[in-house]
Amino acid sequence: MNLNDLRDNDGARKSRMRVGRGIGSGKGKTAGRGQKGQKSRSGVAVKGFEGGQMPLHMRLPKRGFNNPFGKDYAEVNLGMIQKFIDAGKLDASGTIDHAALKAAGLARGGKHGVRLLGKGALTSKVSFKVAGASKGAREAVEKLGGSLEVATAKRADVPA
Repeated sequence: MNLNDLRDNDGARKSRMRVGRGIGSGKGKTAGRGQKGQKSRSGVAVKGFEGGQMPLHMRLPKRGFNNPFGKDYAEVNLGMIQKFIDAGKLDASGTIDHAALKAAGLARGGKHGVRLLGKGALTSKVSFKVAGASKGAREAVEKLGGSLEVATAKRADVPA
């Protein structure tokens, strides 16, 4: 078998109906669009209209809230950091910051930086420079003799 012999099975692709090609075709004159009205014209589709019934998007309840001032942090657990240090993907001797975590593949996203969370066990003495840390994460790092610097992001709307 060659690549030029490949083709679909018979009946796998249905050819489109050519409409408006005479009364004998069965789809002539109005081409299956019925008589007059908005839906018989070209370029019109009434999106979300259900024939006068209350549309689905209006029947369902509104829910949730998007906080315009909410921060987007990449959340990283201490257990995962220890796992990456043990695997040799992270260097524990230097300062671990957002760039180092991103390069290792731990911090994804995080427009406003990294936030450390205390899940898992940390066994290495490590120094961090992050945008935020939970109370448990801070205690775990300092208990091992490591340091944790929380760098606050500079706000653009406040003049210096």
